[in-house]
Amino acid sequence: MVGASLAVALAPLEIRVAVIEAVPHDSALQPSFDERTTALSNGSRRILETLSTWPAVASAATAIRKIHVSDQGRFGFARIDAADQGLEAMGYVVANRALGRALWTQLQAADPGARIFCPAQVIHAEAKQDLAALTIEAAGERISIEAKLVVAADGVHSSVRNALGVACESRDYHQTAVITTVLPKCFHDHVAYERFTPDGPLALLPLEDGRCTLVLTLNNEAVAAAMAWSDQEFLAELQRRFGFRLGRFIKVGRRFAYPLSLSRAQRTSAPRCAIIGNAAQGLHPVAGMGFNLGLRDAASLAELIADRAARVPFDPGERGLLDEYDAWRAADRSGVIAFTDGLVRTFANPLRSVRVLRNLGLLAFDLAPPAKAALSRLSTGATGRVPKLARGVALARGVALARGVALARGGTTP
Repeated sequence: MVGASLAVALAPLEIRVAVIEAVPHDSALQPSFDERTTALSNGSRRILETLSTWPAVASAATAIRKIHVSDQGRFGFARIDAADQGLEAMGYVVANRALGRALWTQLQAADPGARIFCPAQVIHAEAKQDLAALTIEAAGERISIEAKLVVAADGVHSSVRNALGVACESRDYHQTAVITTVLPKCFHDHVAYERFTPDGPLALLPLEDGRCTLVLTLNNEAVAAAMAWSDQEFLAELQRRFGFRLGRFIKVGRRFAYPLSLSRAQRTSAPRCAIIGNAAQGLHPVAGMGFNLGLRDAASLAELIADRAARVPFDPGERGLLDEYDAWRAADRSGVIAFTDGLVRTFANPLRSVRVLRNLGLLAFDLAPPAKAALSRLSTGATGRVPKLARGVALARGVALARGVALARGGTTP
């Protein structure tokens, strides 16, 4: 989703862009536009509005007007109300497939648009002094592409990032997210719930028609059994963990399991390469910040490219641009990674003293409006330098180029 968003952002700049995508967006095998949903922050909504993508997404989006955080079996809880923050909503829940359809429809209709290679795989990537060289395989044919800049947007296991020499640190949380849709008896009233249990966090996000997306985090050892439970057994276990704030859970949809880990590229760039989205950092879904952080990667990079597009000669892969991109993303990236990883570690700690402190912390947070405002700014990236697209400012047009940007994403193999 991040790679497609960047391609849409670059489309009006009259630069030559190639998009290399392994799996069509409407395929059941597409790993980005799958059964999951994404919680979009207000900053992300504004970016999509500025890109003219939001109108096609809005009808499939459900507003989050309140957030309720609790710790199972403990007294601590915290509430965040959009109205108290002067906002219409804290964010919006959108099905990944709906967002993917909107982005790709817009990208394919763009004029002049991007040249799209799909399905295609990168089989070789290297950085030379003045350009990046890729070899891709598409429809049984090998094609060579030269570009001033290659953007690695190909996920946590990015082959482009690895081929260009950027190492990635990874920490296995030994947890798996079981994701499905549930229907509670009571209407969710546009409240998103985050409940921490001894086995891992549980999130319920509001959807249309009173349904909720469920993200149930389990220890890896318990996943096989949970996937084998009958619907009645699954709903009974969910009820035990969540309680009756929404009454009884009536129905559950198909379940999908996703292993969880933290990954962090050692750098967000390499010679002739920028690294964005999950290729730069893959987060635990505990706070729903992963895509929003990646979208700010794309918005920041697109702005830097747009700012230089009128220069002659134009070089989107120059070291100065990449250094500025690294510096711009550093604080936002480190802050969000530390916050999400800290949440997972804090609420997984079984020590009684830690449990008491975290519950006191939740209560203190609930009574501190400035803390809620600070968290809202962190979640939307509204600290430090904010991308133009997130401020509702469209990117300026540049000039036509002989060589441009190659955007690689989606399960590529070196």
